[in-house]
Amino acid sequence: MIENATIENSRAACDLKTEDFSYDLPKELIAQHPTEQRDACRLMCLGKESGKTSHHIFSEIIDMLRPEDILVVNSSKVIPARLLGVSEKTGSPMELLLLRAHPDGCWETLVRPGKRAKEGATFLFGDGLLRAEVTAVLESGNRLVRFSYPGTFANIYEVLDQVGNMPLPPYITEKLKDKESYQTVYAKQEGSAAAPTAGLHFTRELLDRIREKGVGYAEVMLHVGLGTFRPVKVENVQEHEMHAEHFLITDEAAAEINRRRAAGGRIVAVGTTSCRVLESVADENGMLRGMSGETRIFIYPGYRFKAVDALITNFHLPESTLIMLISALAGRENVLAAYEEAVKEQYRFFSFGDAMLIV
Repeated sequence: MIENATIENSRAACDLKTEDFSYDLPKELIAQHPTEQRDACRLMCLGKESGKTSHHIFSEIIDMLRPEDILVVNSSKVIPARLLGVSEKTGSPMELLLLRAHPDGCWETLVRPGKRAKEGATFLFGDGLLRAEVTAVLESGNRLVRFSYPGTFANIYEVLDQVGNMPLPPYITEKLKDKESYQTVYAKQEGSAAAPTAGLHFTRELLDRIREKGVGYAEVMLHVGLGTFRPVKVENVQEHEMHAEHFLITDEAAAEINRRRAAGGRIVAVGTTSCRVLESVADENGMLRGMSGETRIFIYPGYRFKAVDALITNFHLPESTLIMLISALAGRENVLAAYEEAVKEQYRFFSFGDAMLIV
């Protein structure tokens, strides 16, 4: 387990309050749907040292990358993790949200209403195609659930494709027309409860052009849990605890990233999840090694980055761990000033919104 990165953070960060990462956002700037063409969204470039900004279209990011750089993306795939069904005993409506799989085959879930989800309770989904039994009630209030389904399905993911719904964030109220629009073009390993949204802006064609320029490309994997997006409810930033998320970086990916860095290239993380994987496994000299495990790393101002040089990201919720992470990279004042400018310039915010490149 990679624990919180608070030990890495400076004592100056002790006085940081959650409210220090707040900003005003008009509701109409919360994007309800993606742009029709993935790489046609807007892109703000933010200098992490200077705080200077410039405005672009996302496809122009190719001009901001150097041939010696390497893009590092999160190849985790979102599963249709939202299940709408009924209590097997009473027929009452039930909702389950799958958070993460456990080694024993059970899933940690959010259940609504919780009062109907006592240990031993069973639920049916997809007209009985999928059955769930609560095996334990956790201290957090989450439930461990064991699923059963017909043997005609190879695994739980095949069943979910038929009976599940994409777990869109609550601030997206419009119905998703195409569930592939909430999936990156390089998604492979199923397991995320939310999309690594910075990667949604890439098309296969744009990635091909970036590779043709000579820019490196490496995939890591972090299954995104809802803990990443949950609001920080404590007053002092350092008291917040991150939920564990499973990650993987192969020996081959680590070696290529190390090689690029040794040759003078920048490590450009695509999304905060890729960033957290890299910072979880990097040693004090920024060297990476292949490994898998779980990370609770929490990055906020005062943290010293060991691996990541630049970051492609979206515009994040106020007072979230995500805006704290980018503030650690670019400075809180720079980030809040850039967000104020983004509001003024009518950028689109959050999961389906526009992008930012921090260099």
